[in-house]
Amino acid sequence: MSSVSHFQTPPELSSSEFYTNLIERCQRYQRLRPGKVLHAQLIINGMAQLTHFASKLIIFYVECKQIFHAHHLFDKIPKSNIRGWTVLIGAYARHGFHKEAIQLFFNMQKEGIVKPNQFIIPSVLKACGNLHDSVTGASLHSLILKQDFITDPFVTSSLIDMYAKCGHIENARQVFDGSDGEDLVAFNSMVSGYVQHQMVKEAFSLVKKMQLLGPKPNVWTYNTLISGFSQAGDDQMLVELFQSMRADGIEPGIVSWTSIISGFIQNFRNKEAFSTFRQMIGVGIYPNSFTISSLISGCANSSNVKHGKEIHAYAILIGVESDSYTRTALLDMYAKCGYIYETRSLFSKTSELERSSVTWNTMIFACANNGHGQESIELFNRMVKEEPEKVDHLTLTAVLTACSHEGEVELGRQLFCEINGKFKIRPRLEHYACLVDLLGRGGKVDEAYELIKNMPMKADLFVWGALLGACRQNGNVDLAEIAAKNLRGLEPESVGGSLLLSNVYADVGSWSSAAKVKKMIKKNKFLNFPGSSWM
Repeated sequence: MSSVSHFQTPPELSSSEFYTNLIERCQRYQRLRPGKVLHAQLIINGMAQLTHFASKLIIFYVECKQIFHAHHLFDKIPKSNIRGWTVLIGAYARHGFHKEAIQLFFNMQKEGIVKPNQFIIPSVLKACGNLHDSVTGASLHSLILKQDFITDPFVTSSLIDMYAKCGHIENARQVFDGSDGEDLVAFNSMVSGYVQHQMVKEAFSLVKKMQLLGPKPNVWTYNTLISGFSQAGDDQMLVELFQSMRADGIEPGIVSWTSIISGFIQNFRNKEAFSTFRQMIGVGIYPNSFTISSLISGCANSSNVKHGKEIHAYAILIGVESDSYTRTALLDMYAKCGYIYETRSLFSKTSELERSSVTWNTMIFACANNGHGQESIELFNRMVKEEPEKVDHLTLTAVLTACSHEGEVELGRQLFCEINGKFKIRPRLEHYACLVDLLGRGGKVDEAYELIKNMPMKADLFVWGALLGACRQNGNVDLAEIAAKNLRGLEPESVGGSLLLSNVYADVGSWSSAAKVKKMIKKNKFLNFPGSSWM
């Protein structure tokens, strides 16, 4: 699909259907270059200005993270067309551009040409929820009441979801109680809100109450409860939920079983996860790619490559090895276990169409963390050349890590400066931590400290931990004391920073200072958490 200009419309499809299918295919696989060629073809044919195609192209550009192109196309649509506003705001909200969604909504209100409707409001509420912006969310609540949208079930459920995500579970419950209580979508949103806040007992109580007064729980309701109680580690409730499902005429399916397995994995209960997996097979329910990827993730977190390889073989047997979720989980598992050959092999098997940001990032991290820093940097350069739209904040963290391990100070500096400019990504704390570590390894500890002082946000444990590690490597006692002091302020119960400071003193021969720090540790009874690290 390198070019679309030579394609002939199949006789069974109209020209409109043909181009629509091509746009959706480019969107699905995030194929920016072929999509641009297709856009050019539509311009030549005089079809690009049609609202139908403009809307499809807007969604395609947002999917490819090309916000400028999406907005540029939107600006060509008449502002009196409510569909254009609905498409772009919805696309922004769905694909994580939440600030842009809210700003566009404000622009729409400012224009005053079209009024918000029940299709736009849920998208803006979703954006508010993901940004934890309860102020804008509350103002939308007022608008909903004024426009009488509260009777729309999707608006009500979106409002409940927004308040829950913003941490205002009481407000979410007030909205739910104010509804007629008969809509299953709003009911499930409230159950989900409780589960998000680890209030699984309250969620279960609501379900029991609604069984008597309102809508009957569906499979989504039960799966949400199963996920919540599984993460809470309440095995007895899981048994009860399975019984309740069957009593309501709902047989637990693959999603129900996978939710339990995933909950066990998240709680590092791999033994129970594999036991549940065997039970599931025993009752005749066979896994999908989500089940397999959950089990592989458990193997990755415990570095259990033996079980990971067994699950890999099973994935091949049932035909899900090539699935994107399974492939990504396998890449991550082999990378974390240090099996770089297998990681490379899986990456090379993944077609260009199937390579997502996660696939690239996993491979770049794998090389960076397993002694192949130059290969990691080469992969990054290849990604930037072939699929620049897929570079995200994790990609940059991975390549900065590689630069640090390889001592590529100048390249690391250059990449850090390009984060905001070339890649249009706001630098995060992890990027600063990587640069501090890079400068420290390069012997530039004073420069690293100046960087911390000029950061636009407050340095966290990882940033100060990187500086303290660099101070030990370079024997800089003065800055080590500053870093250790800040670490104690951020995590007073941890002994890590103080122990590392005592090692700095010992390294430079200041035995009395080292002994003094160790005495302070014993006096204050600091807690030590084995296995934790800032690096």
